[in-house]
Amino acid sequence: MKTKNITRRGAIIGAAGLGLTACAPKSKITRRYNGPIATGVLVEKTSRKMYILNGNTPLSIHDIDLGFAPAGPKRQEGDGRTPEGQYFIDRRNYNSSFFLSLGISYPNAQDCARAAAAGVNPGGDIFIHGAARHPNDIGRPDWTAGCIAVTDAEMQMIYQMVPVGVPIWINA
Repeated sequence: MKTKNITRRGAIIGAAGLGLTACAPKSKITRRYNGPIATGVLVEKTSRKMYILNGNTPLSIHDIDLGFAPAGPKRQEGDGRTPEGQYFIDRRNYNSSFFLSLGISYPNAQDCARAAAAGVNPGGDIFIHGAARHPNDIGRPDWTAGCIAVTDAEMQMIYQMVPVGVPIWINA
């Protein structure tokens, strides 16, 4: 009798577990990355390229979209520019509106001082992220509000390669 109850209880718990797994949200990471971890990110705005680096060795190179007015450094909120300078990856967002995203530490102290001197808000919430979730933005070049955008497939790998704390250099 005891063995039947234990077996039945195990079957019920197992079935409940499978049911809960079926209700869980699907993972956004469908391809696993098992290579070296990035030690830096280099963005070249003019050529629209982003390099994920391990030391001086590129691990991957990506075509990118930038802010809707990409020429020049970001000066204030709403200017549509992507910042220029050295920053750090400061957060990860698995539930981003733009697939997956990695936060960039803009604004830094210099950006804040420059904006304060000009009497403007420097803005913030600059990310590396996947494609837009808004139909009007998909396929348009330089459509972000100042972020760096790649495809969702590329973002899956970048998200796994780049840990928080890694420096990012964004050049004109």
